[in-house]
Amino acid sequence: MLTDLEAVFRSLKSELGLRPIYHHKEERAEGHLFITVLAYQAVQALRQKLKVQGIHDSWTHLRETLSVQQRVTATFKQRDGRILHVRKATVAEPKLKKLYEALEVSASPGGVQKLIN
Repeated sequence: MLTDLEAVFRSLKSELGLRPIYHHKEERAEGHLFITVLAYQAVQALRQKLKVQGIHDSWTHLRETLSVQQRVTATFKQRDGRILHVRKATVAEPKLKKLYEALEVSASPGGVQKLIN
């Protein structure tokens, strides 16, 4: 459990841009600790929900699975000169789709967004 905890903290601190730590003021160190603990709680809530569904993957494996989906923006110039931007998520791979189903969230996060300039 300690090894898992350290791996999650190390990962989150890198992703949140909180490594390395060079805090010279106490309030900055407290802020750093608060954000890290808050992020860890979010990870644990997610993992707990997955465990109930029979998914016992490590945080590293979950991150790898979640990282494959991206949001893509396609830009089109229309006949009238306006520009249409369409933004949507790529199709979720089967392993990722299984995670989304277990978490009861959409496999197409953010939906489709259209913007005309």
